[in-house]
Amino acid sequence: MKILFTGGSSFTGFWFCKLLLERGHEVVGLLTKKRNDYEGIRKKRIDYLSLHMDFVEEAPFGSEKGRSLLKTKTFDVLCHHGAYVKEYKSENFDWLFALENNTKHIQEVLSLCKEHAVGTIILTGSVFEPNEGIGSTPLRAFSPYGLSKGLTAEVFNYYATVYGLTLGKFVIPNPFGIFEEKRFTFYLIENWKRKQTAVVQTPNYIRDNIPCDLLAHCYCRFVEKMHAEKQKFCKANPSYFIESQGAFALRVAREVSNRTGWHCPVELKEQKSYAEPYMRVNFQPALFDVPEWSEKRFWDDYITYAIENY
Repeated sequence: MKILFTGGSSFTGFWFCKLLLERGHEVVGLLTKKRNDYEGIRKKRIDYLSLHMDFVEEAPFGSEKGRSLLKTKTFDVLCHHGAYVKEYKSENFDWLFALENNTKHIQEVLSLCKEHAVGTIILTGSVFEPNEGIGSTPLRAFSPYGLSKGLTAEVFNYYATVYGLTLGKFVIPNPFGIFEEKRFTFYLIENWKRKQTAVVQTPNYIRDNIPCDLLAHCYCRFVEKMHAEKQKFCKANPSYFIESQGAFALRVAREVSNRTGWHCPVELKEQKSYAEPYMRVNFQPALFDVPEWSEKRFWDDYITYAIENY
């Protein structure tokens, strides 16, 4: 397949592109900025991927450059993985601005897809959207960011129906692994590497942590299935480690200790605040789609990477 992909500089976007390329697909990535403007881990991801795929600079979703590509190049699938994420953890996150960015010129974009035989649209969603996954009810948005993602999905669903396009929604839980941002697992391993105790402030939340490469395998197979079967709408909610964040921290500690011999202490604080829903997880076991995937190999590779980079 020939795929036009937004959001390739992100953690999961990197892995999705990497696996699509390894499975023999041709991928063209749209970047929101000039390539030289990217720094840190995002620059490393782009540098790695650019050895195997082309990127178009300053071409976010709905931009004139992006629309021109749909007119002049041939694609089978549009994967809209990118989203506006600036200060996504803040209650002041501008969800309306994010919605506008995520759906910029969507009518023209999907009209061009229809006109030029790009029959399949794959939208990335989040388990933190309203009415996604399973868990504590009501299934409200976790945050203004989650709200923006949910509204984005509604807009895509509406216009995909209007233009008669296949729409697949791939819902992401909590990914972790090589090339990740400085988040929970990074924090854990960084502390142990420094011979410090990792403190978990919210150990009771039940979440769905999934290895990045397993998630990417699920994504690739979902894209291939949606393109082949031409269903009007289908959703994937891949899941792996469903457990409390405290239990997950202890799991990571065991895996790291077994491979390094490090002492990996974890302190689970008494959780008194529940600003987020107690439980929110996906519900389709990822191994059903990728039975050949090896958890041991993932931990081997991930911890080797973490030792060198954290």
